[in-house]
Amino acid sequence: MDGAADLHRPVRRQRARGAAMLEARAAAGRTRIADLSMSGCAKLLFPRPRGNALDAVLLNASGGVTGGDRLSLDVHAGPGAGVGLTTQAAERIYRAPDTDAPGRVETTHVLEPGATLHWLPQETILFDGAALDRRLRIDMAGDARLVACEVLVFGRAAMGERVRALRLRDRVDLRRDGRLVFADRLRLEGDADAALARAGVADGAGAMASVTLAAPGAGARIDALRALLPATGGASAIDPDVVFLRLLGADGFALRAALIPLLERLTETDLPRPWML
Repeated sequence: MDGAADLHRPVRRQRARGAAMLEARAAAGRTRIADLSMSGCAKLLFPRPRGNALDAVLLNASGGVTGGDRLSLDVHAGPGAGVGLTTQAAERIYRAPDTDAPGRVETTHVLEPGATLHWLPQETILFDGAALDRRLRIDMAGDARLVACEVLVFGRAAMGERVRALRLRDRVDLRRDGRLVFADRLRLEGDADAALARAGVADGAGAMASVTLAAPGAGARIDALRALLPATGGASAIDPDVVFLRLLGADGFALRAALIPLLERLTETDLPRPWML
């Protein structure tokens, strides 16, 4: 009888858990690790330093995100510190059962006075049936500098993939000196392929990038930045110190080709090696 009862019990699926925290401080003209912790599938790797900045590469050792997974990253850049962050590979968001909660990815960045952060994760690839709830919070001092880029790819075009079922919530909040200066909200549920085909949404594009530049006087660069954009991109000066850009591409490769020169101009340095075409 006990064996028969076990056959009808719900199966507890294994879920990925990962949390990483990095605190960076400037000392003697270089940025160094002040505090660091990692748990579960979240790993931070540190390649050879480039100049005065501390580079870190985030790795999700679980190989991707599915329903019920929980991942978090907290980064604190101290006064005058320079931090560059990317991911070792594109993050993959796999099919999740309809009964599962979405995979949750939460990222928080704190930039103290004079700090610089380049947040440049590689693409997030959404597969058919994916479920993702993602949030990015940035709290920065008024004289800190930020370049942040996040890319969504809706299926791999080279593999003929189409995203017919999707549960996606993506939220970004940017605060400068404690004041909310930018909030972006994206919610896409159901047949993503059909929604993206609409002229007023993406006009058939299969990849989308969001880029934020926040620094004193950033708004004055708006005309120069628009000149760098393809026909499928646009830029707005949110206020004198914040510029937001959004680009569309037929697929992830085409979008990356357009992004690389733009990000090199914004960061004024070579991009991390994982970003090479």
